[in-house]
Amino acid sequence: MTDFILALLGAALVNNLILVLPLGTDALRQPRSRSLALAGGLLLALATPLAWALDRLLAPLGLGYLGIALFIPALLPLAWASLALLARVAPRLPRDGLLPLLLGNGAALGAMLLAAAGDFTSALGLGIGGGIGFWVALRLFDDLLQRVEAADVPAPFRGLPVMLVCAGLMGVALLGFNGMVAA
Repeated sequence: MTDFILALLGAALVNNLILVLPLGTDALRQPRSRSLALAGGLLLALATPLAWALDRLLAPLGLGYLGIALFIPALLPLAWASLALLARVAPRLPRDGLLPLLLGNGAALGAMLLAAAGDFTSALGLGIGGGIGFWVALRLFDDLLQRVEAADVPAPFRGLPVMLVCAGLMGVALLGFNGMVAA
């Protein structure tokens, strides 16, 4: 149980899969960011236990090297399932155009690779914590960018430069949790 809690807190706060580790920076700032945050978090929570199970099936056969070749195609039904679950839970949220963003999500593949190396409780904690961290980071980033849009930003810093500065500041802010949990 301790492994689960440490992996959960570590993935959500210390080793945030979006800002601290460069695994999920493909998330775009658009009106559908809330949908992307929820679907991406759910995808992470579903993908990591599956990756652990696939690795446990392949390892005794000596086929562990095929893991990544199976993880990538496994993301398609998981991404579809997370969007279907999102449609059932929150039908008013827009879902158009999210499937390619979920399939190209580096956080999901990175979490799958990390989960395959550990035990089941760590994989489950990484998935749930990573999903929560994905959602938290996208929501905070969206809120931060709304504040920046309302501020008087000099012309050369508008757009991508201020987005990169905001992402860097959020990464540094989350590094403050680094001493809280030994990952």
